[in-house]
Amino acid sequence: MKQDPEYYDYWAYENRPQITWPGGARVALWVAPNFEFYEYNPPLNPQRTPWKRPNPDIAGYGIRDYGNRVGAARQMEVLDRFGIRASVSLSSALCDHHPEIIEMCNERDYELFSHGVYNTRYNYTLSEAEERQMLRDSLQTILEKGGQTCSGYLAPALSHTEHTLDLFAEVSSELFGDDTVLYSCDLFHDDQPTPLKTRSGRKMVSIPYSLELNDTIAYVVNKVPPRQYGQMLRDAFDVLYEEGSTSGTVMCIPTHNYQVACPHRLGAFEEALEYITQHDDVWLATGREIAAHFSEHHYEAAEASIRAGLKEADRP
Repeated sequence: MKQDPEYYDYWAYENRPQITWPGGARVALWVAPNFEFYEYNPPLNPQRTPWKRPNPDIAGYGIRDYGNRVGAARQMEVLDRFGIRASVSLSSALCDHHPEIIEMCNERDYELFSHGVYNTRYNYTLSEAEERQMLRDSLQTILEKGGQTCSGYLAPALSHTEHTLDLFAEVSSELFGDDTVLYSCDLFHDDQPTPLKTRSGRKMVSIPYSLELNDTIAYVVNKVPPRQYGQMLRDAFDVLYEEGSTSGTVMCIPTHNYQVACPHRLGAFEEALEYITQHDDVWLATGREIAAHFSEHHYEAAEASIRAGLKEADRP
């Protein structure tokens, strides 16, 4: 049995090679709205029920439908005002069910990255071949109907398996070749980008995606009030901005249209974005841009630093 995910080695936060961002920025800020599609009556998975109530769960479905009907446009308008181009964690089924949302994303030059097909279908119990096909379907749909080559991946409903990142690397190479920058949001293990290991040897970067700042985790799991959530965003930024004066850090704000874009929560989100964007030395980036910059300028130095640390640890 694996003792760790085996996609990366330990890398102490102190004494890493310096990361520099474009323009000398301290923090690379990316906002990752989850634009998801939830089925009203999805197929059952023996490992996890998609709804809290017995199907049909009208209340659960309704608020998520609200996110696509109302929340998507509302959150886009807020991001427009702060000059933020989102990196959308996309259920690719949205391309078929709500193509108007995809059109709105493309008008704003948003990045689209894969969040699976449906957020009510989980990777648990899937065979490797079945998960490979799901990934292929998602990436092809984003290419054909979203008009973008996909660089990033976040497993639907965080239901990653031990094969997920290897399969994402392999399917991406099959569809797009080996030159596309690839990144994963599935590991939640750092405040800076890190190199990943894949069985195919395909180069991939892990970029920070914060579950602690994810609005669903905050509101639903941790029961955080909106104003406290806004303060959490400001507090996280303050620490990352200070540390970024020495070596560049990454702040990710993962959102959901049926959470942060509800009227009673929107103000706290707006105030946090206003606070962050008023600071100098903040790079408003997409996930793809962060991964590409790190891959081009810092990947090899990071790998060398990790290898040196492992050798030091092995010394008697």
